[in-house]
Amino acid sequence: MKEKLYEFNSYLKVLITDKKIMNQIASNQNKLTAINETTFSKTLGNGMTVIVKTITRFIAGFIFLYGCYIILHGHLTPGGGFAGGVILAASFILLVLAFGAAEIREKNSYFFASIFESIGGLMFLFIALLGLFAGVFFFTNILSKGTPLKILSAGIIPLANIAIGIKVGAGLLSIFLALAATHYLMKE
Repeated sequence: MKEKLYEFNSYLKVLITDKKIMNQIASNQNKLTAINETTFSKTLGNGMTVIVKTITRFIAGFIFLYGCYIILHGHLTPGGGFAGGVILAASFILLVLAFGAAEIREKNSYFFASIFESIGGLMFLFIALLGLFAGVFFFTNILSKGTPLKILSAGIIPLANIAIGIKVGAGLLSIFLALAATHYLMKE
């Protein structure tokens, strides 16, 4: 009987110790969660360090110009609308990550990205329908092919690349902003 009582007492001590440890763990987890939320909201609201912001100011324009170059020269060199659109989106995503995005600015950016995505899709559809309007087939090249290896040397392909670049760039930016906005949805 004494052995069972001793076992019971030692079991209670273990339970009490475990409960204290569990309370400490829960308290530490709450503190860590509060710290992480504060850090996350500061990162979204204020952006990153001064060094990152300075480098981003310098490099984002070059990334944007390189995306435009890839789109415009897509019929002459490897690249085109999709690759250039991804690079364009990357330049805007870099700006959002470096400088932060407050909730209102983020919602406005998502709205404008959605508008540009729709414009890109409508441009592509209009280019494809030009052949039907001219009395030929859907997506028929109705423009002059120009001089080989020049910017205006592929008929409607550069115009289609521009439309695809706008659509892909705005679409990827919208996806990024929608994923970033989940922080605000989780607060509500």
